[in-house]
Amino acid sequence: IGGRRMALIGLGFVGALMVAQPTMQGISVYALLALGNAALAAARDLAGRRVSAEVPGMIVAISAVVVVLIGAGAAHLVSERWVMPGAHHLLLMAGAGFFLIFGHFFIFMAYRVGPTSAVAPFYYCFTVWAVISGLLVFGQFPNTLAVCGILLVVGSGLTIVSLDQRQRRLAVVA
Repeated sequence: IGGRRMALIGLGFVGALMVAQPTMQGISVYALLALGNAALAAARDLAGRRVSAEVPGMIVAISAVVVVLIGAGAAHLVSERWVMPGAHHLLLMAGAGFFLIFGHFFIFMAYRVGPTSAVAPFYYCFTVWAVISGLLVFGQFPNTLAVCGILLVVGSGLTIVSLDQRQRRLAVVA
């Protein structure tokens, strides 16, 4: 991997900790779930690049959503008490599922047809959408430490992409 890339990965992890802001009382189960989500999303993207071109993208997207449903169901059993959702909440969840399927589909197709270095920078749009949805849904804006952490994660990720592009250009010239 190389020293520079490892240092950037470390900076990204520090940024993630700045966003999560664990306390001395311990890390909440929700912070651990978010960390697990990030690791599993990265694994999903890496695995998706190895899927045969003969497998339709929508099949891959729906499969990913089924795995999300199973994982979320298991996490729910561990961390929350079951409450039957009302019609309004069922409609919201159906809408979320719709967007989840198409989000997975478009990400998968982008990684399938484009180089990672071209697709990865767009992945950081999630950060912008997370901040916007935090404002609209919860009326919250990240504190200064979290904003610095977000900038560190995005900056280190984009720097890794830039290093990869530079390495590819040098390999072509050589």
